[in-house]
Amino acid sequence: MTTKILLDESRLPDRWYNVVPDLPAPPPPPLHPGTREPLGPDDLAPLFPADLIAQEVTADRFVEIPEEVREVYRLWRPTPLIRAHRLERALGTPARIYVKYEGGSPSGSHKPNTAVPQAFYNARQGVRRLTTETGAGQWGSALAFACAQFDLDCEVWMVRASYDQKPYRRSMMELFGARVHASPSPLTASGAKVLADDPDSPGSLGIAISEAVESAAPDDTRYALGSVLNHVLMHQTVIGEEALEQLAMVDEAPDLIVGCTGGGSNFAGLSFPFLREKLRGRMNPEIRAVEPEACPSFTRGRYAYDFGDTAGLTPLLKMHTLGHDFVPDPIHAGGLRYHGMAPLLSHIYDLGLFGAEAKPQRECFEAGVLFARTEGIVPAPEPTHALAAAVEEARRCVETGEPKVILTALCGHGHLDMAAYDRFLAGRMEDQALPQSRLDEALTTLP
Repeated sequence: MTTKILLDESRLPDRWYNVVPDLPAPPPPPLHPGTREPLGPDDLAPLFPADLIAQEVTADRFVEIPEEVREVYRLWRPTPLIRAHRLERALGTPARIYVKYEGGSPSGSHKPNTAVPQAFYNARQGVRRLTTETGAGQWGSALAFACAQFDLDCEVWMVRASYDQKPYRRSMMELFGARVHASPSPLTASGAKVLADDPDSPGSLGIAISEAVESAAPDDTRYALGSVLNHVLMHQTVIGEEALEQLAMVDEAPDLIVGCTGGGSNFAGLSFPFLREKLRGRMNPEIRAVEPEACPSFTRGRYAYDFGDTAGLTPLLKMHTLGHDFVPDPIHAGGLRYHGMAPLLSHIYDLGLFGAEAKPQRECFEAGVLFARTEGIVPAPEPTHALAAAVEEARRCVETGEPKVILTALCGHGHLDMAAYDRFLAGRMEDQALPQSRLDEALTTLP
């Protein structure tokens, strides 16, 4: 009875997959906030190195992974695909549940899959310092690690709610050599403005992005983003490419693929290679994104052009958005507290190529506890959303008798999220409902 499906290191993917050429319609372009005209490469040059700009707009189906990046990838990739036998038995389900586990990376999540190439391309262009934002701390930890590999300075603006909830995430970033600030902070104009209006602001990813972009002004500094943009989603496709090969090794194909979504990089990384196969008629899985009820950009947001940050420093992106001024409640899945969704994912969702649902956090933590007690892995709060959907589907299979193959990505471990689990186990966790009036107000500020 196989539990871990492992790829040899020699099978590490040597190409990232770009889904855009395979779509039935091209995605809408990002727009310059001043002219409302499509952005050109020169507009992005102050923030990103030339290689990443080229990847952002490429029409190539595959992009070669540099050997310098693959050398670092080998520290943890390929990652295991786990058959969750004990979870299946606990549920009494005929479904077969497979979990692609990304928690074995140096920072404990999928985020180094893009942090490493971003640091590499910036270092190759002569950049000396990277700035970024982080929600739960997974992305900040990953970029701090990646910068250490290529001798770059790293400065991180961490959402205040997570900065307070997850002190050891901050410690990990500092261990890797990064400087970390709670956001909003008085160190930037955008942060100071938020604090003037609300000194007790819990912060948001939109605010932290504003601070990171503002602090990327020096010539030797660039900005790095952990989700949302095309090149970030493309870097994460190593997850799905490996999973495709691993399922083939046990002669399986998924009936349902579920992944958690905040900005969308983990979900895209898992699903895009399978979507390619679906579009080619080689398999036909249902693909489903799962987001928090407290931050439901797919299921309740508006598909419109909006800023990626609160201060309006970024280009205009067409995405499913709750409004760039929206500040989500401080739920424990900090990595999913973003007002918008990746434009490419938003476009694909608009095309009807996958579905979405929203989950309350207590249901998600129930699934996380069940998974920990059966499979022995403590999930980060973010992937518990996908686990909750997988558990729900597996229980439905008990009623229908369908032996469905369910695939999900456990995008990070929860070893530094024990305060959240402690709150849940003590019965002190509450679900955060989003009133329609609050959402309507946030959407009034769309540009």
